[in-house]
Amino acid sequence: MAKSVFDLEENISALLSYLSLIIFPIFGIVVLFMDKENKFARFHAAQSILLYVVFLILGVLSTVTCGITGIVALIIWIFMMWKAYSGEYYKLPVIGDLSESLMEKIQ
Repeated sequence: MAKSVFDLEENISALLSYLSLIIFPIFGIVVLFMDKENKFARFHAAQSILLYVVFLILGVLSTVTCGITGIVALIIWIFMMWKAYSGEYYKLPVIGDLSESLMEKIQ
């Protein structure tokens, strides 16, 4: 498996990008900007950042459905960590395409 930023395996780097969503997508931002070589890690970093933004907006906008939004966010978050750790280049609908676009712009 290829190496990523901080000499981590690419799947660990991708997993940490999603795991950092708990507090703020700091690790994802670092991977996106510092890792110029590893497309897999950069894609998952970009997707984790956009996923964070979507959940943040949904959480702010939905006071009534906040509990449902939180449950859905948790399920997607765990699913994406599993996909990243498994080494799968899994694209979420809409967010995946935006992530690829973001990666291309930040070169």
